[in-house]
Amino acid sequence: MTTNDKQRVTLFLDPSIVKHAKAQAILEELSLTDLVEKTLIKYLPEVTVIKKAVIKVD
Repeated sequence: MTTNDKQRVTLFLDPSIVKHAKAQAILEELSLTDLVEKTLIKYLPEVTVIKKAVIKVD
């Protein structure tokens, strides 16, 4: 995937979490972006279903 296929995101995280994530990315020989993306893929369900609420008015 090229950077043209990605979207820039700004997150506000606890500095200790960022430090830990950067260290882990180095150990896994990944970029921080790749580590976060890999982690989110594992965490999120394969499909997200959002249903519209049905409101009955009598």
